[in-house]
Amino acid sequence: MHVLRGGTVVDADGVREADVAVKDGRIVAVGDVGRGDAETDVSGQFVAPGLVDAHVHLMMDGRPDVATAQQDSEYDRAYVAAANLRAAVEAGVTTVRDLGAPGGLAIDAGDAVAEGRLVGPRVLAAGENVVMTGGHGHWFGREADGPDEVRTAAREQLKRGADVVKCMATGGVLTEGARTGAPELTPAELEALVDAASAKGVPTAAHAHGKEGLLNAVDAGITSIEHGTFMDREAAAAMADEGTYWVPTAAALRNIVDNPDAGIPESAMAKAEDSATAFASSFDHARAEGVKVAMGTDAGTPFNRFEDIADELAYMVEFGMSPEAALEAATVTAAELCGLDDVGLVAEDHRADLVVLDANPAEDADAWADPSTVFADGDRVV
Repeated sequence: MHVLRGGTVVDADGVREADVAVKDGRIVAVGDVGRGDAETDVSGQFVAPGLVDAHVHLMMDGRPDVATAQQDSEYDRAYVAAANLRAAVEAGVTTVRDLGAPGGLAIDAGDAVAEGRLVGPRVLAAGENVVMTGGHGHWFGREADGPDEVRTAAREQLKRGADVVKCMATGGVLTEGARTGAPELTPAELEALVDAASAKGVPTAAHAHGKEGLLNAVDAGITSIEHGTFMDREAAAAMADEGTYWVPTAAALRNIVDNPDAGIPESAMAKAEDSATAFASSFDHARAEGVKVAMGTDAGTPFNRFEDIADELAYMVEFGMSPEAALEAATVTAAELCGLDDVGLVAEDHRADLVVLDANPAEDADAWADPSTVFADGDRVV
């Protein structure tokens, strides 16, 4: 048994002085803990749950033009994924949800972590995005047209072992020729995708920037809206009514608009700049309507690197969330979205995903910048 001694526990349940005992990958005690086989003195520090990033792309490396990854070999992509996994877990991220990679790359990466062949956060993966022919992200997705083809495409991902089925409900910023907010998959296609996933008890996620495509996805029963850039009050109310999660990915836009003249394609830069103002108001609408927010970054997109995932909490605070709300979004709410009921809290019988910080993350969203200790599933990685 390994005991973290003398620290202050901080999670969505509050702040309290407590020791934390870890054994066989789980938290076995929080509070007054007896002697351990090994102990780490964390006096004056804060023990928080590991972060959950509900939207990453393991095969992307933050290059300015993601389309150039089309020329990468399968081996190159695997090396990138392995490096990203290591960078994420060392930054205190102990669970990621990959929302699109070629073939079974991300699903296999998750197996490699679970089996101890790679060091990284646990991985929940979608397999390939389901996308209309020529639609956003078509080069690493599964193109499908019509409800029957979309149903087949979703079932293919489920056969691979997908933990979530992801689709592109609208166009996007990083695909040449795609209109950012324009609907792509039709309502009938979205319903077919949800029906296929629901038959297996698997959640769904929809890339959706524009209002019409977002509402199509919500009406179809999609579990989470990714990005939600042009969300207005009506869209936010619909999401709240249906219990649809929002994964904002603030880092994705931020890291494009903050890097002009750095090699990002002009079309992507123009679309990102056009989206930035609307995106800021999305947070106001979501907060007013009580939409459930789960942290996600779109890590791997331009200058949006896995070692910087924790920056997302500070961005959410800049957009009006409290540090406590950002902490909750990045732990228990994101874990709930991922279907994990034993992740996201420092509590008995939960998985031992723990991060030791020098500042209180419930008061300071920048506290995650340099964790002194990280446990992932009970294994100390930092």
